[in-house]
Amino acid sequence: MTGARILVIDDEKQIHRFLGPALDAAGYEVEPAMTGAEGLRLAASRAPDLVLLDLGLPDEDGQKLLQRLRAFSAVPVIILSARDQEAQKIMALDNGADDYVEKPFGLGELLARIRAGLRHRRMQDGLDPVLRAGALTLDLEKRELREDGALLSLSKREFALLEILMRNLGRVVTHRQLLTAVWGPAHAEDMQYLRVYIWHLRQKLAPETMALLINEPGVGYRLLAEASPMAETASHHPG
Repeated sequence: MTGARILVIDDEKQIHRFLGPALDAAGYEVEPAMTGAEGLRLAASRAPDLVLLDLGLPDEDGQKLLQRLRAFSAVPVIILSARDQEAQKIMALDNGADDYVEKPFGLGELLARIRAGLRHRRMQDGLDPVLRAGALTLDLEKRELREDGALLSLSKREFALLEILMRNLGRVVTHRQLLTAVWGPAHAEDMQYLRVYIWHLRQKLAPETMALLINEPGVGYRLLAEASPMAETASHHPG
């Protein structure tokens, strides 16, 4: 999606000096904002296709800004976070962020996250009843999963988990989001339910497909569209 407008909300000048030329070279239009107030104004007036948001802003808490942004926009938001901010990352994802990258980040990883965010937005706009990831094809109308054309049998909850992950292809979905969506708010902390069902789901997939289902330790799960360098450093532990 070259030509997409990326709003970068970050108070670090070096981030803008790095990201501006890099995103421009990748074919994106960049809108820089140094404060939360400026970022919110540009989000409302410039209708960006994706937002990169740093949580440590000088004038407003990043979590509150995210909530204010979500009150009027469904634009994909990728959080720029420090490595030791696990609780903040989870809170941001639960507040409506789509993904995160950890500072310092590599340009290749960030561009991959941006492509995934833009792809998810297009999928939402198109409301495609058939979802795809690698060799997997999930037909929402027929309630069927196929891997390389072969029909796989899933339980109702396994199907629901996979549907959520495929609808959010390339993005991390938190444990709480998965548990709430599949088991209901009363089970938002029942991690063992999720671990067991993810394990059962993995056992039904071929090894090369199983490798696309990534465990983000302490945060949630991410399903990749295809094998990616992002997966090399991610954990593949079933829990």
